[in-house]
Amino acid sequence: MTPRETVEMFIDAWNRMAWGRVTEMVTQDCVYHNIPMQPVTGPDGVRGVIESMGEIKGVDWKITNIAENGNVVLTERVDCFAFASGQLLEIAVMGTFEVEDGKISAWRDYFDLGQFMAQMQGGQSS
Repeated sequence: MTPRETVEMFIDAWNRMAWGRVTEMVTQDCVYHNIPMQPVTGPDGVRGVIESMGEIKGVDWKITNIAENGNVVLTERVDCFAFASGQLLEIAVMGTFEVEDGKISAWRDYFDLGQFMAQMQGGQSS
């Protein structure tokens, strides 16, 4: 499997809310840095981020562009979340994934914190 295919499978696992599969696809020492938040490490760190989001009713990460260079995969996405509360979140994200032996060994997502906070507070996306 290519690094790109690994990342596409990872995103598919998010979209299916297959949290066990999501955490299986990262290495024990994977650093996930959801910039500008604090980084977390390994499957437990990723699981903690998922759990901190609250009750999620639906996920749809839409890839608009994807590029692979060696073991590095870059994604331009729109990440959409529907929460049990009825709140919707749609955020533009640039993601960098490093893949080793079919697992994600480093993951960095970049997004506009102002846009995120406005939506979380019930404002409009920019």
